[in-house]
Amino acid sequence: MRFTVLGPVRAWRGDAELELGPPKQRALLALLLTQTGHPVSVHEILDILWGQDPPDSAINAVHRYIGALRRLLEPEMPARSSQRLIRGAGGYRLDVEPDALDLLRFRTLRKEAGRLATQGRPGDATEAIAEALALWRGPVASGIAPQVRSHPVFAFVDGEYLSAVKQAADHALEAGPGLTERVLITLRQAAAHNPLDEALQAKLVLVLAATGHQAEALEVYRTACTRLSDDLGMDPGPELRAAQQQVLRQTVHPDPAPPAGDGPAREAGDVPLAATVRPAQLPADLAGFTGRRPELDQLDDLLPEGSEQPPALVISAIGGMAGIGKTTLAVHWAHRVADRFPDGQLYVDLRGFHPSASVMTPAEAIRHFLDAFGVPAHSIPAGLDAQAALYRSLLAGRRVLVVLDNARDTEHVLPLLPGAPGCLAIVTSRGQLYGLVAGGGAHCVTVDLLTDQDAVEFLARRVGADRVEREAHAAAEIVALCGRLPLALAIVGARAAMNPGFSLSAIAAELRESHGSLDAFTGEPPFTDARRVFSPSYQALSPAAARLFRLLALHPGPDCSAAAAAALAGQRVGEVRPLLAELARAQLILETTPGRFSFHELLRAYATEMGREEDSDQESGEAGRRLLDHYLHSVHAADRALGSHRERIALQRAAPHASPQRFADQRSAVGWLDAERAALLAAIKQDATHGSGAHAWQLAVGIELYLDRNGRWREQLAAQTAAATAAQRLGDLRGQAHAHRALGFVLGRLNRSDEAREHLLRALKLFGEIGDVCGQARALRYLAFLANRRGLHAEALEHYRLALELYRPAGPLSGEASVHNELGWTYILLGEHEKALDECRHALAIHQAIDDRNGEAAAWDSLGYAHHHLGQYGAALACFGHALDLYREIHDCYLEADTLAHIGDTHLASGSGGLAGLAWGQALQILEGIGHPDAAQVRDKLRNLKADPAVTPARI
Repeated sequence: MRFTVLGPVRAWRGDAELELGPPKQRALLALLLTQTGHPVSVHEILDILWGQDPPDSAINAVHRYIGALRRLLEPEMPARSSQRLIRGAGGYRLDVEPDALDLLRFRTLRKEAGRLATQGRPGDATEAIAEALALWRGPVASGIAPQVRSHPVFAFVDGEYLSAVKQAADHALEAGPGLTERVLITLRQAAAHNPLDEALQAKLVLVLAATGHQAEALEVYRTACTRLSDDLGMDPGPELRAAQQQVLRQTVHPDPAPPAGDGPAREAGDVPLAATVRPAQLPADLAGFTGRRPELDQLDDLLPEGSEQPPALVISAIGGMAGIGKTTLAVHWAHRVADRFPDGQLYVDLRGFHPSASVMTPAEAIRHFLDAFGVPAHSIPAGLDAQAALYRSLLAGRRVLVVLDNARDTEHVLPLLPGAPGCLAIVTSRGQLYGLVAGGGAHCVTVDLLTDQDAVEFLARRVGADRVEREAHAAAEIVALCGRLPLALAIVGARAAMNPGFSLSAIAAELRESHGSLDAFTGEPPFTDARRVFSPSYQALSPAAARLFRLLALHPGPDCSAAAAAALAGQRVGEVRPLLAELARAQLILETTPGRFSFHELLRAYATEMGREEDSDQESGEAGRRLLDHYLHSVHAADRALGSHRERIALQRAAPHASPQRFADQRSAVGWLDAERAALLAAIKQDATHGSGAHAWQLAVGIELYLDRNGRWREQLAAQTAAATAAQRLGDLRGQAHAHRALGFVLGRLNRSDEAREHLLRALKLFGEIGDVCGQARALRYLAFLANRRGLHAEALEHYRLALELYRPAGPLSGEASVHNELGWTYILLGEHEKALDECRHALAIHQAIDDRNGEAAAWDSLGYAHHHLGQYGAALACFGHALDLYREIHDCYLEADTLAHIGDTHLASGSGGLAGLAWGQALQILEGIGHPDAAQVRDKLRNLKADPAVTPARI
């Protein structure tokens, strides 16, 4: 028998090729071949062949396919006596001789190439790896259904090809002239299919230079730089730059690699992605960590002795049942080895088994990591692939520890794995990450129940050693009733510790009476028995706290404020705080930061189950509406604080006891929006997807200005897209109009001008259909803003003229004044500065008359800008000073920074470079604090200023 899977799936007996049967049977054979020698569970077969929703007949179909393959592969053997396709370990294993499968031959040759290279025989190593690469006839298992071939099991094998191509380039370069041509064609093809892989592009540059194609090598470098800039918004990394320098110096031998974490010296402004940020995200280690010696020894064996860097990416998959302590073990060991990873530690809870299906997507997790590295929101590209490439580029050449907690499956974590040696990834999951172990070389650590001795010690650390010694029999009974499960022991131990007057015998009796045995918890599905784990603590709660516990499960965000909890309960915040404290003491919720609370996923599941049993649909529905009304009216109050004279939508009266927030000033409003941003975005998504949709678009309107001023344009895009979908489903023309208007504006920010214009024109039409004159005027202003960005100033003036015609008869005066100010700005762009002064003075007079301090500040800033362009620097600084005072008074940080940047420009133009640097430095501090994209422009100004020897620094 012979088989191929590196390309089309084929099989031969002697010289006769076999017909492999229907598509799913062929796909099953491909799966077994890629995992040859390892059992593949029936569950994984179902998942790969049919996805998340296999038909009821799927298992029978698998049995038929297995029988057919056995007859095909061993027609002379009885089906149940097959010696090649064997049943065992809950699945099926296909055994193939090493020379009978191209994949095994490929791996053998690749290993041999590595051995030859270590012996100082790079030429022989190149020949071996070239022979291995010649076995590939296309992507692994090509020809099977795309949705099957996209599974990580096959993706990992495809990844082996890419690694082998890089290995071939290294061997060929070391071998010298005569062998680089041997790998050039393969390297060219791989680089063309992976244009964002900097290491691959760098190797192509070097091999091209080594084969006499210096011009092409430099062209590859330029093309790679352009692609990185256009797709990722970043500059080439050290490896790619080094390759170019070697070509320019006419040498093809790479310099010795710098120590991990080191890199070329840079000035702070040279790295727009804040590569110098060192994240430290590990949660606190458990002070009373107990036992786990065998598991810790397994983990210790993953790393080399001493401070030596791991020679390759190390992946540890920590698995086990729910509540077994996977996260505790992962975090504890991560703290033990954190000093081995000086470039930082990343941590994320992927919520893979979240009961409300609120699973964190890989894109969300990558955004979390990019935020940790200080990557500005505007620098993060669209699309998971590009974001993952940016993330891996940031990790390249660094020693970073990455903890991916609570993954759903292998595919969930694939985009989050580092792509370079020197890093360590720890993945925890309740599911079996078979693909990660079999295909990705992950080291599997299975966490078992605590031993009896460790479980008793675990309990003693929480309730006191003396207490356990006095009631040793009761303590042993509690351990047995809890099934030695750490989560159950922690909950029961907390109850005992909070009630020191309770005997351990009484607690053991409670567990017996409530069927506290956790033996069944090891079965599937785990949530059906979680009640036995949590019941003693839940039953001990006061009725009011138990009700709040159930209602908190309705909250869509990652954490919940006390005010939002009060809205869910329909109570005052003062009444809810003691209940939240009671739940925290019982370890049923966690106070993540003062006043904010979150659930562990199992506890949320338990609360959801209890709510279904004890609360009516009506009560749950009313609680959900109170929460949405709380957020809706709060966010519009915050928006009003940001700009009191802006046009806004009218809201229906909030539900009784929704208790929306009120804000005294912009500072408190922004603070609330910062804290609730994730919850607001989650509420928009949930209501747009699962709710009525009416709250979704109104919430999106309320959060629009905040997201725009903070440069969170991609979040804005997602929120407004959800809002538009919700409003369209409702048939709500007003909601659609506002959503299209906001989409048009944010798409303009993102330089997607054509799409922006389409949305704005759609909004203008919808506002006209419903007779919303102010909405039409605002849409016209946005169209003018877009036209100015495109340099179409005459078109902008026409849009402003039409907006004024709408505002003048209908009001509000603030809208008319804003148009005059924006007209002034347009005249500045046209170079007609006297006209600009007239328009801005008109705007200032109206804003002052109606006491619109936001508008007045904007008009002062525009006046200053016009005077600046007329060379009237004293007048410009005076106007900017008025604007700055007002922005500071109303606590508008972004526009304060914008005006400071203008002040710096004027100081520089008047010859006061030191004062310019002082103003720009203050602006940069503000913009970096809120993560705004404008920080890059101010940073460039400061860098250019420092490079000017004529500038004398200002002293304070």
